[in-house]
Amino acid sequence: MTGYFDHAATAPLRPEAAAAMLPWLTERFGNPSGSHAVARAAREAVDEAREVFGELLGIPAGGVVFTSGGTESDNLAVLGAAAARPGALVTTPVEHEAVLGAVSLAAAASAAAAASAAAAGEVRMLAVDADGVVDLDRLDEVLDRSVSVVSVQLVNNETGVIQPVEAVARRVRRRAPDAVVHTDAVQAFGWLDLRGLPVDLLSLSAHKFGGPQGVGVLAVADGIELPAVWGGGGQERERRPGTHNVAGIVGAAAAARAAAAERDLAVTRVGRLRDRLVAGLVDSMPGCRETAPGRGKAAGHAHLLVEGVESEALLVLLDDAGICASAGSACASGAMEPSHVLLAMGLEAEEALGSLRLTLGPTTTDADVDLALSVVPDAVSRLRAVSGAPSEVRSGVASEARS
Repeated sequence: MTGYFDHAATAPLRPEAAAAMLPWLTERFGNPSGSHAVARAAREAVDEAREVFGELLGIPAGGVVFTSGGTESDNLAVLGAAAARPGALVTTPVEHEAVLGAVSLAAAASAAAAASAAAAGEVRMLAVDADGVVDLDRLDEVLDRSVSVVSVQLVNNETGVIQPVEAVARRVRRRAPDAVVHTDAVQAFGWLDLRGLPVDLLSLSAHKFGGPQGVGVLAVADGIELPAVWGGGGQERERRPGTHNVAGIVGAAAAARAAAAERDLAVTRVGRLRDRLVAGLVDSMPGCRETAPGRGKAAGHAHLLVEGVESEALLVLLDDAGICASAGSACASGAMEPSHVLLAMGLEAEEALGSLRLTLGPTTTDADVDLALSVVPDAVSRLRAVSGAPSEVRSGVASEARS
């Protein structure tokens, strides 16, 4: 039996998406940019998908830009907005690397191209508290009319913590009225209703809510200038050149429609499973605690800090035992490095290296949770026995796990 707990990395393809995609992977192969009947059919399919996302996000369909995924959507938002209005950029240290990398690139380009503009190329990093939530008072301090772009994610991809993006946007409107507000909502769509969120730019990735990999959406509010960040054709109203992935776009829309229809039920059911999983693991493993307990989180996110183990070794044992999971740290150049998110929250590097991310989704069952509650404590106890963790951390470990 395999328990899949990595929905935040990619969710299983929804059957609605697979069924919708199939004709466009076989006999319906037109390029939407063409003028003949086969091409027109493809263009109509793309336009229908655009209407679906416009309705689900509460924006005109013309504001829906299809991309290759969340990373491209983030980059197009930050780089495009900064190119249209040079100035200071504001973000947080707990953003996804797609946003942090785009901010760095935009800052360098802005400084080089508009040296005369006030604060062009300056990056103002917002502080976060111990739970990774943005400091709104600090936001007030860094906002002024020189700010051109503010990017704050809605749901953290590691911890699942929900940021007060609506409050951020209100403060930006008051103190930096010309600034563009962007949010990386890649981890949010399956759990939160995004209609009415007062932002100018919003990024999505289809495979996070049961659509195909390789398709993203950037929602652009009316009146926001967003030039393309590379050359090519005039697709997507000249904002994102390149031949459309028709099958992927159609599948993304089908998945989005299905996810939105079941969202309320999914939040309740999956949230219950997540709470049972977290409580069971914390109770059964001394030296284990939930990250940011008590904070509002996406229903499918469980993030733990486990003393006496390293994530890399733990994930290997879990994989061998049939649990697909991930960590809040990434492997770079063969060496474990602590998560920048957890370090920004004030954790020590050693603590951050013992993180475990278990993310659930609509296909998660009680049996999956039962499997994790059996497998994870056993794997942790085995690693602690090998590493010689302090006795108070190993207390309660079964003697056979030490063999």
